[in-house]
Order: sequence, then C-alpha cells, then structure tokens
Amino acid sequence: MSSTLPVLAAVDGSDDSLRALDWALDDARRRGAPLRVVHVRQYAAWAQPGVLVAGPPEPAADPVLEQVREYLAGRADRRVLEYLGAEGTPGAVLPELGSTARLLVLGSRGRGGFASLLLGSNGLAAARDAECPVVVVPRPGRQVHGDAPVEPGPRVVVGLQVDSPDEATLAFAFTEAALRGARLQAIAAYTWPFQSWAAPGELVPSMVDQRAVENETWALAEGFLAPHRKNHPEIRADAYAMPGDAAGLLVAASRDADLVVVGRHRRRLLAPARMMGSVTHAVLLHAAAPVAVIPPAPGEE
Repeated sequence: MSSTLPVLAAVDGSDDSLRALDWALDDARRRGAPLRVVHVRQYAAWAQPGVLVAGPPEPAADPVLEQVREYLAGRADRRVLEYLGAEGTPGAVLPELGSTARLLVLGSRGRGGFASLLLGSNGLAAARDAECPVVVVPRPGRQVHGDAPVEPGPRVVVGLQVDSPDEATLAFAFTEAALRGARLQAIAAYTWPFQSWAAPGELVPSMVDQRAVENETWALAEGFLAPHRKNHPEIRADAYAMPGDAAGLLVAASRDADLVVVGRHRRRLLAPARMMGSVTHAVLLHAAAPVAVIPPAPGEE
C-alpha cells in the first residue's frame, strides 16, 4: 500500500513531539507514504494569527528542525523526508496543513502550557479542526482501570456508535489493523440500567431485559462491521456490546493497545461549528494508547 499524500509530524523540540515523530515515521513506513516534518513557530507581532509566511525558512535557521535532522540521522527506516518551517498560531496552522496530508501526528503536550495539562491546546485544536485524521501520542506510563476485555498481541480499538455509525472511522480502524497485522476490537456501549420518566421528577426502572438490549446492540455492531470484514478478510474483528460509559470503556480497552480510533462529531444545522464530542475528548485526555480522531466523510459533515 502506498500513498503520495504525506504523513505530517508536528515537532516543537519537546520529548512529546519526538515520541510523536517516531510514531509518524513508523506509520509512514507501513503506508509507504512520505514523511513531512513541520515546526510552527509562534507568529511575529506583525503577522496575522494562522497565516503562513510565504516560503519556508532555511532549515539551518530553525533549531528545532535541525534537532530533528540530527535525531533522525542514520536511521535505516526513515522515509522520504520534507522539512517545513512555518510561522503562525500552531492551533490554526496545523489543521490547515492537514488539508494536504494523509495523517497529522503530534504529541499530547508541547513545550508550553502547564505541567498538569493532560492534553495541550494545539492537540485539541488539531483534533477538532483538521480535515485529515489526527493522531495524538500520549506520554508513557498512563494508568487506566476498568473491565474492558484485553488480549495480548497487536490490537486496534475502535468506538462504535450503533445509533450513529461512522463509516470513515471504521474504515480507518480496519486499515490500521491491516497495516499492523493486528486484531480489531469494536466497543459498542449501551446505557444500563435504563430508566424512564413516569412523572416529573419520578424515574421508574425499565421493564426491558438487559440481555435483549445487549443482544440487539451486538447484532447492530456486527452488521456495521460486516462490509468492512469483506474488504479485509484477513482481519479478526470482534464486536463487544458492553454496558456503561463509552469513554470509560474505550479508555479501559486502551491498555496495551496499539491505537484507539474514535470519530469526530458531525456538524449539524443548529450546531455548525466543529466539535469533537465528549467521548472523543475524554478518550484523548485519558487513554494509555495513541488516539486517532477521524473527521466525518465530506458528504456526512
């Protein structure tokens, strides 16, 4: 599999961005795609936020890009590299650069910000606004808890909303599993216990059987996975219907996973602004594995 669109790695000289660079390099190798390394310097006082300076600066003029050159020197597995220096607001420039990339990869935190932040503002902005999939690589050592099924071996986890399935998200997850020789774990959450309103302020338990809800959720998930299984018969894809909070289940399943794949909210008539959604936001903040945020297909947004 090869692609002329590059994998874009955002760097800023931090250890987080170098971890993201390693992840991007590995993914570019699997895809047969070139790697583009970009450093966005905060715009000068006279420049407009989010506006690229005409023409990239010389690599020698950018110490961050020079650091990356030294970091990658002698790597036998490195892809065709392009170095790009830009000036502007990273949270605005990176999503714009994503329009000409297959994938945008960055670390969970950059050099700025507060040490207590789990995810930097640039990662949030890119995951929310970029036209391409965005992968955020977390710092190592995140501890997660929960009862989501975890098996040894390469594994890609994908969140599946059976009431609003996202084909772009499923397609990306199957492709990543195929590239990695990994099994795919699709988590479909359902609300339980389910309660209904009998009168204002009065909740009554539902008479619906939990097993029936679980079976229906699982059957719907299996139906959505079926066409992707036909395209990737070599992939073992398992659907799990589980009660509880979707974000919590995905975070628990991220333990020892290669990648967690989640979709971004579609824009709607009464909510035209781009939004990630609460589940995607929570997974980005707490997952132990890299998280891929997939924008809706152009016709769906």
